[in-house]
Amino acid sequence: MGQEKVSTNKPSRKTPQALDFKSATLYAIRVVLQDTDTDALLDALAKRMKDAGAFFENEPVVVDASGLEQVVDWPALVAALRSHHLYPVGVVAEGEQQQAAAEAGLPAVEVGGAPIRPAAPAATDHEVPSAAVTPEKPPANGAPQPAETPPAAETDTAPVTPVPAPAAMVINRPLRSGQRVYARDTDLIVVGVVSRGAEVIADGNIHVYGPLRGKAMAGARGDTTARIFTTQLDPELVAVAGVYRVIETGLEAAVQNKPAVISLSGESLQIESLGN
Repeated sequence: MGQEKVSTNKPSRKTPQALDFKSATLYAIRVVLQDTDTDALLDALAKRMKDAGAFFENEPVVVDASGLEQVVDWPALVAALRSHHLYPVGVVAEGEQQQAAAEAGLPAVEVGGAPIRPAAPAATDHEVPSAAVTPEKPPANGAPQPAETPPAAETDTAPVTPVPAPAAMVINRPLRSGQRVYARDTDLIVVGVVSRGAEVIADGNIHVYGPLRGKAMAGARGDTTARIFTTQLDPELVAVAGVYRVIETGLEAAVQNKPAVISLSGESLQIESLGN
């Protein structure tokens, strides 16, 4: 009777997994719906995309319907977004609105408000000790009496530890057409040219020490106090907190190709010269 052979060969290493899950941060555009009329929504979408050119194309989109009471025609809206090369990935809604969106393939997501960039608290004045009290009568032995030390003030407030603000993202090179940089929760500083077709995006301010010829979006997550600074303004598009302006025929002579700052005033952009 033959003896069965048993293999003693062992694999040299563990077989790698076919996939794995890791955390990721997704930059997405939020489309806020102000009306439930399908025709009005589709017309407004077409106009916005025409004005913005290719700035928003191929972007993931979160649709915010939290301010609407009537249910939107979600299949029609999703189809329209995709026809403009926008890709809806979720919805902000409640109740029947959320259920209708889910049936159209949009899961519920949470979208945070404008990021709050922490800053160190204001320094408080040092407590001034009370003046020493001189006794009305000297002690019997004539020796000088030491001044009484006032008791330390009692407080229930715990000491506040300053929280440092996040450092700005600094890019020390020019940005070519097709390149995009996003500074999350902080400012963006670019030392060099932002070429046409390049995009710079920041949740905070944007500083471009060089020609700004591409697209710039400050306050990307709703910070209305954000600004765009550049030493040479010649952009394709500028935006602050979602309010944007497409530059097709150039700017006023006072700011074209000159140092400038762009800020938000109400619902309109203000472009001001930084020169004398």
